[in-house]
Amino acid sequence: MKIALVTDAWLPQTNGVVRTLTITAERLSQAGHEVTAITPVDFRTIPCPTYPEIRLSLFAAGRVRRRLDALDPDAVHIATEGPLGLAARRWCLRRGRSFTTSYHTQFPEYVRARVPIPVAVSYAFLRWFHGSAAHTLVATPSMQNALAERGFRNLVLWSRGVDTELFRPRDESFLELPRPIWLYFGRVSVEKGIEDFLALDLPGTKLVVGDGPATESLRRKYAGAVFTGYRFGDELARHVAAADVFVFPSRTDTFGLVLLEEMACGIPVAAFPVTGPIDVVVNGVTGVLSEDLRAAALNALHLDRRACREHALRYTWEAATHQFIASLAPVESDRKIMILEEFHLLTAEGAARLLKTLEEPPASTVFLVLAD
Repeated sequence: MKIALVTDAWLPQTNGVVRTLTITAERLSQAGHEVTAITPVDFRTIPCPTYPEIRLSLFAAGRVRRRLDALDPDAVHIATEGPLGLAARRWCLRRGRSFTTSYHTQFPEYVRARVPIPVAVSYAFLRWFHGSAAHTLVATPSMQNALAERGFRNLVLWSRGVDTELFRPRDESFLELPRPIWLYFGRVSVEKGIEDFLALDLPGTKLVVGDGPATESLRRKYAGAVFTGYRFGDELARHVAAADVFVFPSRTDTFGLVLLEEMACGIPVAAFPVTGPIDVVVNGVTGVLSEDLRAAALNALHLDRRACREHALRYTWEAATHQFIASLAPVESDRKIMILEEFHLLTAEGAARLLKTLEEPPASTVFLVLAD
């Protein structure tokens, strides 16, 4: 199957969304599918305000249209709601092509943490964006329920996996720091709530592995913490496996891929009882979930590391990729939806003329006419 994967989040960005998409594309290719990724790499870009690591593609509509026309994919998956995602969505609707989307980040909460835009406004945009998709893929049951309560439709689960060969128990002596070592790794940005971790009164060492727009301000404010910057591959895994507890202070993640990577190394988790951790962490077994993050961290210190590893082994990228494939909406489906988004009155006579322009439309063709 020819699959077009359209995403505004891609390498060299370092985050869970990019890891999920790159691994999924790799696994799809290994399964014999032809995957074409349409990403910011091929476009002129500008840095996203307040978040320069994220690049926004300029003048994307025409190039996305031409690439999709030339590709003529069997399925289109739109992973993000940025300029490339919007251009691909427009192409699908104009061509009457089914497509799927995925919900990777709690975008309204991220935006609200930076600028005074009401959460309700951002959710209205997201309902509009995802509302035309055949399926919107979400990572956890709690995220599925939360979005359903906000009026999202056609939600299906797409879980995650973990590389258990890379992320595995290792020699703890790799880190020569006072113990216990309390680790956070991931993006260092305001929406991750890292200050809630760094402000805790805990013995030993607080270690932050990662980077982002909040790094310098946090480094200055919390001089007693150790900041390593980004680490990758085997070096990252060695840092992770040498910790005593992973403290995950985020309240805005939809899954938290780092949770699986930590547990695969045998490291217990301390987190708030929110979307992501409540789906991935077994409270009292592989981690401790509590509104008192300090108590959660101290209690997690005594959990069985073998149980953490055994739980993480249940999550495989093979299973996650099968879920992804099953959710796709191939164009050869006998049901096609065409949504007309122009703001003019389409009469019954006009609709009849439009119908005649389609080549042998199936009986189940549906037209949604936006009219006064």
